Amino acid sequence: MHRVRAALYLDFDNVFTGLLKQDPDVAMQFAEDPGVWAARLATSLTVDGPRRWLVLRCYMNPAGWVPHPDPAASMPRLQFYRFRSSFTRAGFEVVDCPRLTHTKNAADIRIVVDALEALGEGVYDEFVIGSGDSDMTPLLQRLRRADRRTTVVSPLDAAEAFTAVADRLIGSEQLLELVQGEPVDADEDEPLGDGPSGPAMADAASDGGADQAYERFRSIVTDRYTDAGEPLNLASLAHEVRRLLGGAVDTTSWFGHGGFVKALEGLQLPEARFSQHYLWHDGRHPAPPAATASATPGGVAVPEPVDQLCRLLGLPRLETSTWAAIYQVLADYAETHRFNLTEATRWSRDELVARDVEVRRNTIALVTRGAAYGGCPLYRQPPPSAAEIGAAFLDNVLGRADAADLGLSEADVAVVREWLAVASPPQPGDITPERPPASRENAGI
Repeated sequence: MHRVRAALYLDFDNVFTGLLKQDPDVAMQFAEDPGVWAARLATSLTVDGPRRWLVLRCYMNPAGWVPHPDPAASMPRLQFYRFRSSFTRAGFEVVDCPRLTHTKNAADIRIVVDALEALGEGVYDEFVIGSGDSDMTPLLQRLRRADRRTTVVSPLDAAEAFTAVADRLIGSEQLLELVQGEPVDADEDEPLGDGPSGPAMADAASDGGADQAYERFRSIVTDRYTDAGEPLNLASLAHEVRRLLGGAVDTTSWFGHGGFVKALEGLQLPEARFSQHYLWHDGRHPAPPAATASATPGGVAVPEPVDQLCRLLGLPRLETSTWAAIYQVLADYAETHRFNLTEATRWSRDELVARDVEVRRNTIALVTRGAAYGGCPLYRQPPPSAAEIGAAFLDNVLGRADAADLGLSEADVAVVREWLAVASPPQPGDITPERPPASRENAGI
């Protein structure tokens, strides 16, 4: 089997602190057992075949620390050096990067120098950069000019210019799935496009059990498609297939296609049409109302300041009522569950479907992540309300806009606030604690 010769450069401080703000339990797992997620990353979210790690390098400030996420811990600080041995045991070369200034260590420049040196050796097919630091953008541009594949691993809201240069972005949700050993979703939330090539499908189907599972997959989907009197909801159909086929879906990565929608396309169902949320028969079913809007560049019509934000920050163009529904379902999850980000996004998406609200799972992850960076993580005790989640998400959005020098006026902010279904701030005389102002630190940039 062909293996992709790959190099992984991890800015530990950057990625670990980003994970810690979103899910402390998973962040600790990431730091304490890196061999597990590195091995899974070697075979997950690939293109030409599994990766062979020729370089595994972790850049760490040995004097770095963060406040301990567990208030009951004996030590108030979580020191980074305690994780050094974990990475060494997992086969990483740990490079000490002490802080050069009050806020900056040398990790980014060391990664750039090492990656360019490796590029000159001419043996690497793919460079995997574990960082959300936009200072890495020139490096990615240089690697692209050399026709090398680049993958960015970052739980942060990395700058658009940074992630746009990479061939693939592994964001917070997929990274957490890798760390936890859960199925890494690249299914209904990804745009339609090319999946793995034919050989990947052949490898997945080489086992007799996989052949039987694929034929059952074909039978289930074909029966639902033939009997459907209206468009099929993709999220509900994917959930049903997972329930009926169990682990076969994940062990074969959707039978070699890498995603649910791509596997559906491989069935070549007669007159099948797809939108962001639906599958339907072009002759028997009316196109779902959302299909036309989702197929157009603008989607839902939004005011000018909102349109700027959507284009600059990649925010989805949703109805105001949909944003409010997302805040509410996340508050319901936080109230009734022990927080886990991957479970939170799946549960909330399925619950929203039950409430007749169509939302992509990565949009729910965007709100969850934004709320955490806005100062309102879902694991907080007591659990946050829908209003608190919405206000924190707005803080994060405005912080990112400020970091991108968008220059929103007070009137523009009011329009954005209304669109995101966030109540106006307290008026003079109201007895309400003030929220911290939006900042670049809140923005996760």
